[in-house]
Amino acid sequence: MTHRRIAILTDGYSTPFVAKTAISLLRYRTQDVVAVIDATAAGSTTQDLLGCGGQIPVVKTLTELPDVDALYIGIAPPGGKLPDEWRSMILQALHDGIDVVSGLHDFLTEDAEYVAAAERSNSRLIDVRRNRWKVTAECHRFRPGCTRIHTVGQDCSLGKMVTSLEIHRGLVQRELSSKFLATGQTGIMISGDGVPIDCVVADFVSGAAEQLARRYEHHDYLLIEGQGSISHPAFSAVTLGLLHGSAPHGLVYCYEAGRTHVKGLDDVPLIPIKQQMDAYLVAANLRHTCKFVGIAINTRNLSAEEAEAEITRAESTFRLPACDVYRTGADKLVDACIGLRGEVLDG
Repeated sequence: MTHRRIAILTDGYSTPFVAKTAISLLRYRTQDVVAVIDATAAGSTTQDLLGCGGQIPVVKTLTELPDVDALYIGIAPPGGKLPDEWRSMILQALHDGIDVVSGLHDFLTEDAEYVAAAERSNSRLIDVRRNRWKVTAECHRFRPGCTRIHTVGQDCSLGKMVTSLEIHRGLVQRELSSKFLATGQTGIMISGDGVPIDCVVADFVSGAAEQLARRYEHHDYLLIEGQGSISHPAFSAVTLGLLHGSAPHGLVYCYEAGRTHVKGLDDVPLIPIKQQMDAYLVAANLRHTCKFVGIAINTRNLSAEEAEAEITRAESTFRLPACDVYRTGADKLVDACIGLRGEVLDG
């Protein structure tokens, strides 16, 4: 997706969990975003509202913005439903010839009114999750020089995508051949490519992940975005499918300090980290020799001193390099991935 003047719609839903798509677009496509639309915070900046994006303005309506080429739906709510109250703004965008891009489970292209409006103005409806992946995995033998690193974690929504992106960015900054492989709607909106793995038919999840990795195996490093968790009662299927389809050499374990219960299932306690890591290793090694190379900790609820102590504790406990990629950068994990590739090539 080559849009260069994007308005992000979060109107009334600008919270860290729900507007995580907007936050990531502001972080990784800053130069392409002209404004966020939220009438409840109009007049402020995205830095004030969402903690990123600097001086990008928050406006009340789309009509305040000249030359917009796309309206991106900036939320990822539970159930993936498009808010009914946004219909008039989406129709206005389509009437004005502006593309509308959504990663929700409510497909724009299945709404007759949206389709008719888009046809009249020659604008596009882009449903990032809509896909036709129908290939089973073949246990492909990847190019020996292609080192695959996959982020896995304790739960949903704690930083697996950002960790993958930050490691990828670090490798590119060192002039190494790396590719970020998006497996969710936000990652696809950022990178312009990928597989919406939670919308692939179950039998084809591993095949879709394998095909995505095969497409880019000419790179020396593939950073595969993780989804769900191996122990999540609702979403473990996609987690296992990604492990077996992408056949990683290395795993980066992601967790949020202080989180105790499964997101969306507040009465379900999280499995202890060591037990979960052991489960990941068993599952991954059924397909391909694999090990953990690092820990990424989301310390957003900790003070700077508490975060430093948590990172030190994790390194001591698991004997792996650890960091918070938001606060301390991803250099330790970048170094670990480079070290892993050396081991892979020597092996």
